[in-house]
Amino acid sequence: MSKVEFPVLNVKMVDINKVVANDYNPNKVAPPEMKLLKHSIQEDGYTQPIVTYYDETQDKYIVVDGFHRYRCAIEYFHLKKVPIVTINKDLSNRMASTIRHNRARGTHQIVDMSKIVIDLTTNGWTEEQISKHLGMEMDEIIRLKQISGLKEAFSNHVFSKSWEEFEDNLKKNT
Repeated sequence: MSKVEFPVLNVKMVDINKVVANDYNPNKVAPPEMKLLKHSIQEDGYTQPIVTYYDETQDKYIVVDGFHRYRCAIEYFHLKKVPIVTINKDLSNRMASTIRHNRARGTHQIVDMSKIVIDLTTNGWTEEQISKHLGMEMDEIIRLKQISGLKEAFSNHVFSKSWEEFEDNLKKNT
């Protein structure tokens, strides 16, 4: 059994100016859901911290999960500080973490998800790794790669020989 970590036990309040959005999150929230999130925070407070990665070179906390809670803090509540937890992962694993958090509760924009799959593939992730870490089926990964139209997206893909076998059988029967 693997060791489970509890970053949630290390919540701290940080200056909101030290928190920044990531540049890869494909999750979008429609206005009714954003209004509901605002209402939820008004009624219940911040029940979940914003998950971040601390970038020492920028001295900033980059949002991994909780972007819309972060937006509420800025746009509606004008907070000076927000509750955060940090995880220490490389960029590819932070991207995967963002997707896992999002998929557990919502939907994604297809084109943005396609870009994430291409980025992870470019960074050396196999389809098996993407499937495991993002909770995707193989056919979903292939469809997202197809959307990109980039032949590089399929450079590591092992294709079925069924078409060749079909052509061979066709030649034998004619």
